[in-house]
Amino acid sequence: MKVILLDNIKGVGKKDEVINASDGYARNFLFPKKLAVEANKENMAKLNSKNESVAFKKETEKTEAKEIAEKIKKITLTIEVKAGENGKIFGGVTSKEISEELKAKYNLDIDKKKITLKDTIKNIGTHTANIKLYEGIYQDLTINVVSK
Repeated sequence: MKVILLDNIKGVGKKDEVINASDGYARNFLFPKKLAVEANKENMAKLNSKNESVAFKKETEKTEAKEIAEKIKKITLTIEVKAGENGKIFGGVTSKEISEELKAKYNLDIDKKKITLKDTIKNIGTHTANIKLYEGIYQDLTINVVSK
């Protein structure tokens, strides 16, 4: 009997997967526990429309990420900080500050967890941060740190 799994089941399959299950297993275990539904025309149509919806949403997110990457490519972010005479910054510039500056100056809402710095920026000058926008879409951001 073909069934559509409604949840991940170890050793059987993943959610929204169509599998062949024995009649007894399906009727006595999967159906009563609401772990699966029969793969009839109606349920298959629902599954296909759900999969199309998910694919469309992923494609939209990927397109938006590419547009943001193009915007970031053109940006040189300038951050003003307090620094000593030798160019050392009091404290440091973190991914949180970079995220806040992008939001304030360019209206780009990028999560601080997606911004990768090799180390916390502790010197005045030009630095680069890598931003993960989507699976497989990364963009480098040039950051110019200047003294107040």
